[in-house]
Amino acid sequence: MAKDSTDLFGALFGDQQPTHGAPVTSVPVLVPMPAPGPYSYSVPNDMVVEPGSIVQVPLGPRQVIGVVWDKTDGASVDPKKLRPITKKFDCPPIRDEMRRFIDWVATYTLSPPGLVARMALRAPAAFDPEPMIEGLRLTEARPERLTPARGRVIELAGEGHAWTKSGLANAAGVSTSVIDGLAKQGIFETVFLPAPPVVAEPDPDYTEPRLEGPQKQAASEILEDVKKGGFAVSLIDGVTGSGKTEVYFEAVAETLRQGKQVLILLPEIALTASFLDRFQDRFGSKPAEWHSDLSPRMREKVWRQTVTGEVRVVAGARSALFLPFDNLGLIIVDEEHDPAYKQEDRVYYNARDMAVVRARIADFPVVLVSATPSVESQVNGISGRYNTIHLHTRFGDAAMPDLHLVDMRRHPPERGGFLSPVLLRGIAKTIEKGEQSLLFLNRRGYAPLTLCRVCGHRFQCPQCSSWLVEHRFRSQLQCHQCGHNQPTPDHCPECGTFDHLAACGPGVERIAEEVEKHFPEARTIVLSSDLMGVKRLRLELEAIVKGEADIVIGTQLVAKGHNFPLMTLVGIVDADLGLANGDPRAAERTFQLLSQVTGRAGRTGLKSHGLLQTYQPQHPVMQAIVSGDAAAFYEREVIEREKALLPPFGRLASLIVSADTRAEAETHARGLRASAPQASGIMLLGPAEAPLALIRGRYRFRLLVHGKRNSDMQGFMRAMLGSGPKERGSVHVQVDIDPQSFL
Repeated sequence: MAKDSTDLFGALFGDQQPTHGAPVTSVPVLVPMPAPGPYSYSVPNDMVVEPGSIVQVPLGPRQVIGVVWDKTDGASVDPKKLRPITKKFDCPPIRDEMRRFIDWVATYTLSPPGLVARMALRAPAAFDPEPMIEGLRLTEARPERLTPARGRVIELAGEGHAWTKSGLANAAGVSTSVIDGLAKQGIFETVFLPAPPVVAEPDPDYTEPRLEGPQKQAASEILEDVKKGGFAVSLIDGVTGSGKTEVYFEAVAETLRQGKQVLILLPEIALTASFLDRFQDRFGSKPAEWHSDLSPRMREKVWRQTVTGEVRVVAGARSALFLPFDNLGLIIVDEEHDPAYKQEDRVYYNARDMAVVRARIADFPVVLVSATPSVESQVNGISGRYNTIHLHTRFGDAAMPDLHLVDMRRHPPERGGFLSPVLLRGIAKTIEKGEQSLLFLNRRGYAPLTLCRVCGHRFQCPQCSSWLVEHRFRSQLQCHQCGHNQPTPDHCPECGTFDHLAACGPGVERIAEEVEKHFPEARTIVLSSDLMGVKRLRLELEAIVKGEADIVIGTQLVAKGHNFPLMTLVGIVDADLGLANGDPRAAERTFQLLSQVTGRAGRTGLKSHGLLQTYQPQHPVMQAIVSGDAAAFYEREVIEREKALLPPFGRLASLIVSADTRAEAETHARGLRASAPQASGIMLLGPAEAPLALIRGRYRFRLLVHGKRNSDMQGFMRAMLGSGPKERGSVHVQVDIDPQSFL
């Protein structure tokens, strides 16, 4: 497989040679392409490079970014046959531990190392220093006429500092025209200043931490690892509202005192304005953000100031793990159980697990945080690999919500509705008290299926094997797999009958319609990712915090760490929804999600309730949630996983073979199956059509590899892919080590 890939790149891009060790005048350069390894380039006489240097090199007819990589043993390459490096960027080199991390991720995930390196080189415009900005400095001259405004400006500027024009005007409380007038008279001279930092430097002693007994004890355990230094993994397992964030802030503060940088990973950074505010309250400034919603210019500034060490703390989504920090000394993974940490595009990786690897390679501590830890982390805690720190009570002695199951067989909703009388009465009482209710349904849109009552026609995506979801607020039918959308018709395209299209099942929009019917005077907000952008969503969240809504209806967005002071009732519309699939983690994920959602209630000490509508009240997940006995649930789940040798007691890997035709995909998948080596302790299942057999017009077949914990999964996969049929035509094979999705 590697040889074929090398030949392909040689044919496409010219005379670059794969590196096998080289004389002094040549170096290996890893380019952000799906090549099997670095290529050798010659170093011009007037250029000095070292491993980690970011350079520009020719690749076929193009110029691309690359990183000088570490040499390997092997045959030398004649530098005269190599193309020279075009440019070396004025940027600190990528550190040794980061290069080792990139190699490790590539080896573990069976990904081309260039694609992994690409994630660390996401801001090409930042490789050169930021341009200086124009500033002003006071001269010895003074104006002929000194007005009060001019006097304030001169007094401030007289302290000897150089200022930007807008900064001086704001500080003096004058318009910029006052500054311009003084500059024309020679009162100021032009100087050039370094670009300002994206965020102010955080102060670890800005405020005194507010910690109670359990939080103090937890913080002292974390601080012990941070002060001692070296690799260690701590798991903070605390109920919602127990002060977990304040505890790990103490680890952040100690790391800053040591002069090191901190990375805080959050599953949905674009939705966590409240976290940024809490950080600012503790440290006097916000952390730098890193996520997909940042403007390109801000991404460049954050990348550059992170690699130079000017940015001390980054709070980011999973991609922030690949920022090339100058002196990283601590990683926090908040909500470590969240599926959003799994990337399923190009390079498939779990940021939680890779964070532990990065900390181990660079030899510093990592802290995992969750109210509902993953089973994998729980087992690592039980075995002693992780130091587990428990926080069993809420901060300030706030009580956990009083949870009850609503048996929908005994308390069914009215015809055409989805909210039981029990839940409706609870909402009414909550509104009377001036408090807030949250209705949770993890299903976007109005209805997941639309069909014709006359002929039974169902609206399906033309490019995917999934139903079109009705979005009534936008008058559209939409596919949630590929994004295909079409106007909602007024008649059936199959039989032509008008006014007989039925919406089947509820989405959050339909629940909002039902709420409006029962509580027409209530202020209602619907929170769903497809109804608003990030900025509007943050404004809606701020409105809820301020008490400007009576009823909030939301998808899983509302489960991610928000603190709503007036929220005292949480209603789960369909608690059984997550259990109805073949995912081996279905029970765990349902328990985590429902526990997180119900944890939004009563966080400020108000008496709170949670009502879970279910048709399976005796299900172990439902019983564990209402009893508050998380330990019993995890114990049962661990036993079941161990019996089936599922992670973390066994290993899984999957291959998705996709092609433009079903026959191509199936034939290639069967060819891979036939080429699989014999390996003790490893079982290959499939191929079979994936549950979503068609996505974006491509047919999909799945192979699942199941092995014992100590099995060489990567070796097995390499052997199968190396001896099996090669990707040709429209065929593509995607490898996923430790899969989280089974669709």
